[in-house]
Amino acid sequence: MTDVIKVAVLGAAGRMGSEAVEAINSAADMDLVAALGSGDAIESLEGSGAEVVVDLTVPAASEANVRYAVEHGMHAVVGTTGWDEAKLERLRALLGEHPGVGVLIAPNFAIGAVLAGKFAAAASRYFESVEVIELHHPNKLDAPSGTARHTAQQIAESRRAAGLGPSPDATESDPEGARGAVIDDVHVHAVRLRGLVAHEEILLGDTGQQLSIRHDSFDRVSFMPGVLLGVRRVGSAPGLTHGLDGYLDLD
Repeated sequence: MTDVIKVAVLGAAGRMGSEAVEAINSAADMDLVAALGSGDAIESLEGSGAEVVVDLTVPAASEANVRYAVEHGMHAVVGTTGWDEAKLERLRALLGEHPGVGVLIAPNFAIGAVLAGKFAAAASRYFESVEVIELHHPNKLDAPSGTARHTAQQIAESRRAAGLGPSPDATESDPEGARGAVIDDVHVHAVRLRGLVAHEEILLGDTGQQLSIRHDSFDRVSFMPGVLLGVRRVGSAPGLTHGLDGYLDLD
């Protein structure tokens, strides 16, 4: 990519998209060459010169948008949720056909949230029990959040590496689903409440002690440093990167 990165934003009229448009316009090393809303055809990107496509749309549209970008040699930074393992596998296969193209799938762009997930994964090796609670506004389309799912998977991977099994749980009857979803042996609970934006709390417990790790995003502006970091790094990271922590050199 050139010194000034040419960027297109998909979902530019949404809450996240409008923040991204403002952040990119304010970045000295970026040039916003396209801002597409839900009624705009993605084919209009052809000829725009876009080097990086930022997808902040909806789960039903995201996979097709990213496929278009990759097939046209554009890197993609994706904040849209709904990327399950089947979709990620299809994307990996597609990227194998387009070496040199990079895609970042970021369950959360808030750097604090990324750090909270990494801290929780590391701490979970030393606690018998761990559960995840995610709290969002009621307009969110999916549950549990992509952030909570990613956190649970990180925790499970860390615990397996330490030789630990699932958290103890003697529940025999839960007809109403009060114990929440189980993702990779980790219980995840979703709250939807007016007034919230995006919040996650990881509870870790052992005999005589508890550790709580919590991150709160009170405004969507908190996601913009991560969006800009993704735009700046994706071109030098071919293939699929799942999680902004892949760009933070945390290890």
